[in-house]
Amino acid sequence: MLGVFVSFCLNSNAKVSLPEILSDNMVLQQNTTVKLWGEADKDKEITVVPTWNNNKYKTKSDSKGYWEISIDTPEAGYEPYEIEFSDGEALRLENILIGEVWFCSGQSNMEMPLNGFWGCPIENSTEDIATSGLLKGVRMATVERRGSQTPQSSCRGSWKVSNPENSPWFSATGFYFARMLNKVLDVPVGIINCSWGGSRVEGWLPEEIVKGYPDVDLKKEQVYNPGGYWEYMSPVVMYNGMLKPLQNYTIKGFLWYQGESNVGMKASYSERLKTMVELWRKEWGLGELPFFMAEIAPFEYNGGIDAALLREEQVKASVMIENSGIVCTNDLVYSFEKPQIHPRNKREIGNRFAYQALGKVYGHKGINGEFARYKNMKVTDNKAEIFFENAEYGLSPWIEIRGFEIAGEDRVFYPADAELSYNRNTVILSSDNVKVPVAVRYCFRDFEIGNLISNNNMPVIPFRTDNW
Repeated sequence: MLGVFVSFCLNSNAKVSLPEILSDNMVLQQNTTVKLWGEADKDKEITVVPTWNNNKYKTKSDSKGYWEISIDTPEAGYEPYEIEFSDGEALRLENILIGEVWFCSGQSNMEMPLNGFWGCPIENSTEDIATSGLLKGVRMATVERRGSQTPQSSCRGSWKVSNPENSPWFSATGFYFARMLNKVLDVPVGIINCSWGGSRVEGWLPEEIVKGYPDVDLKKEQVYNPGGYWEYMSPVVMYNGMLKPLQNYTIKGFLWYQGESNVGMKASYSERLKTMVELWRKEWGLGELPFFMAEIAPFEYNGGIDAALLREEQVKASVMIENSGIVCTNDLVYSFEKPQIHPRNKREIGNRFAYQALGKVYGHKGINGEFARYKNMKVTDNKAEIFFENAEYGLSPWIEIRGFEIAGEDRVFYPADAELSYNRNTVILSSDNVKVPVAVRYCFRDFEIGNLISNNNMPVIPFRTDNW
């Protein structure tokens, strides 16, 4: 087998070995059948005994020593369990919890730890790190960056409990998602953080798919630098080295926070993201797993609308992909973060991911994580009225609405005067410079922060009515 398996053994002579993702402190998905796997001598009988039921599950390693087994898990709870693996010599994993397991992936804004990046802090992180030890049910496995031109069978990254020593290196977005889920569901939550800063969507797809993309040259773009470092924008290598080895691990769903490195390539993004989701679901073999994505944050790329076009593709993808959702982030930046691609407010992004999951996956009907989005436009005289979906309980603020632009047949956009309609769920727009409105845009720029929200305090998703 390719890759490196690491043993966590009580007996140094034990022959059974496990991938690092199967480690002490792990969280296993509740009320289902999960896979466990590893290596041993070839043609060897392997016995697996979990302490929650003390059943003996047996399998046999193949001619190369690889083995795989499926075991049943109980209902979630905080009681720690153990699992013993034996081929005649024992190997034991300890402090295992049963709960909900989510897979987080993307680029640097998903990877960004509670400790922040250089010159880029996480808001409220000191308090959240200091109190992280109170979260007895939150755990995270962070996958080490490792690129490969060929599919690997294992990767580096083991499970850590939440405490002030470990949590500074947890994905901030993943941590806040897990914390909210843990509070509401009152079950353990495990996060697998499999992210690489700067990676494109093509990096998380296999060669057989990417080689068919006309704008990708695998020979030129798979850049490997001396010292073992893969170029972060290389296609395929994240899929092979980091994602492929984890597809046996039973999960509940995916969180995706990526897109910045695909800005400027908007024409293909939604289709490629849809392809990626369909492939991941197929290879995990767990059905139509939920997939939630975050819009890329406002950031001044070139002062135009390239980022807005990518966000538009993300919204399009959220409609194209079944059992998916999108988290709007337009309001979660400060004006001084215009040149900074790593905004500090990750708590609310994690929470919004959790609201989506709680409503759509866990059936909490009172939790509304939906975002108002453009539905249609009606022009009367010199005014344009904008109608929205998911705004049936009204919009806010009633005055001083920011972010709208309006244009006539000359296709020149001007700041729009905006007011809410009498029933407060449509917006009326006008400008002295536009006699007959033809098109409207809302926060449709690389960096523009709007303030229009729906009644659940969620921002209206940026949009345009034109296709210019």
